Amino acid sequence: MKIIWKRGFVRLVLVAGILWMLLILAVLSFHVWSCQSSSVFFSVICNKESKVYNFLNTWGFVPEQHRCPIPVVGNPERIVIPEGRTHDQIVKNISYVMEDEPLKDGSQSSQLFGGHQSWKQREKSFNLSSSMKVHCGFMHNGGADMDLVDIEYVKNCRFVVASGIFDGYDVPHQPSNISDRSKKLFCFLMVVDEISLDFIKANVTVREDHNRGQWVGIWRLILLKHSPYDEPRRNGKVPKILTHRLFPQAQYSIWIDGKMELLVDPLQILERYLWRGKNTFAIAQHKHHRSIYEEADANKRRKRYARPLIDLHMKIYYYEGMESWSPKKSSVSDVPEGAIIIREHTAMSNLFSCLWFNEVNLFTPRDQLSFGYVVYRLGGAFRFFMFPNCEYNSLFVLHPHTREHSSKVEWVKSLSEFKGNGSSMKESRGGLGLWTPYPGDLNSVALPKVVRASKAG
Repeated sequence: MKIIWKRGFVRLVLVAGILWMLLILAVLSFHVWSCQSSSVFFSVICNKESKVYNFLNTWGFVPEQHRCPIPVVGNPERIVIPEGRTHDQIVKNISYVMEDEPLKDGSQSSQLFGGHQSWKQREKSFNLSSSMKVHCGFMHNGGADMDLVDIEYVKNCRFVVASGIFDGYDVPHQPSNISDRSKKLFCFLMVVDEISLDFIKANVTVREDHNRGQWVGIWRLILLKHSPYDEPRRNGKVPKILTHRLFPQAQYSIWIDGKMELLVDPLQILERYLWRGKNTFAIAQHKHHRSIYEEADANKRRKRYARPLIDLHMKIYYYEGMESWSPKKSSVSDVPEGAIIIREHTAMSNLFSCLWFNEVNLFTPRDQLSFGYVVYRLGGAFRFFMFPNCEYNSLFVLHPHTREHSSKVEWVKSLSEFKGNGSSMKESRGGLGLWTPYPGDLNSVALPKVVRASKAG
């Protein structure tokens, strides 16, 4: 009887253990399924920022999708817009440095859009307090000037869909599926430089209203005169990252790159990515890379900027403690897809945008390399929603540029190529942190090894 009882007990334990494991697998499977469901109900149940989901995603249990349904509210007319503004707990007031401090001899330094931020000022900007004053572009006489007629127009823009075209690489693409409510509520603002404005006028119909405003379909063209940088890609970061500075009356903004055609109503986007989860900043996860060092390696392979300068940029971050991404980190990834950014312009959100822009201004113009670093430096104080890449790909149709961007600096393989006649490849108004002596020994820094997990960059 004792032998039979023991065997029966062992069988009972084994059966109970198997049933318990099956229950756990069923719950995990339901969790993964709910996160990919187009149903709003199941989407609310899902928590894609949970450690469980991140673990399953990291180990490949979440199937990759190029496009997936976005669980948006069906009728934009029924979306309830939150009253008031979101109040931040840490940073409550933010102001901006508008002029550089005089040099030691009393003279003024040359006027730059991003200013002459010192290493000490940069370090101080990451120390959070209730009231902060930081560099954030738009220094006095630094360029990126708007016409008075456009300044007056954007004063009435509380909800903004913004985009930008620089150096004549695109023409405006008209968004689809925009509700009548959103057409009345949102300002669709296309920021352009003078080269792009001439290109657009030569290729599509531009109408002028009675206030001298210029329009292409739903897009109001906003001309930025006196480009602040030599590099068109760096100029494009001004409206992209500093949307809150260009349009200070805006409470909400959705940025999309100029080569994109938006497919989803902007009210549905705000409800899905901000209001539903009580977020103030949302951006998509990169399809292939989670570590900035992976992204840097891809940038070098694809000749997105000078290889030695990308390495220098990354050495500074690694020296300052920025580790490769791992599942232990609180964020889904350190690398975003920066072509769509969804924001409520709170004090903390605005501060993050300023600090992000300052890194792009100081170092390489590859903003995806700087995003995760700024998140790291803020130490968890900046909370954001990084949504799945498959949803990102369902938000738009991607159109090709009218021509390929190329500059000599992208082909540089050694710092010695910047000497002599090659000195003309140095940017004169951006990336100056790459040429300013760094207050630390970078010679001993060895960047972490990168495992190329994908053929795509």
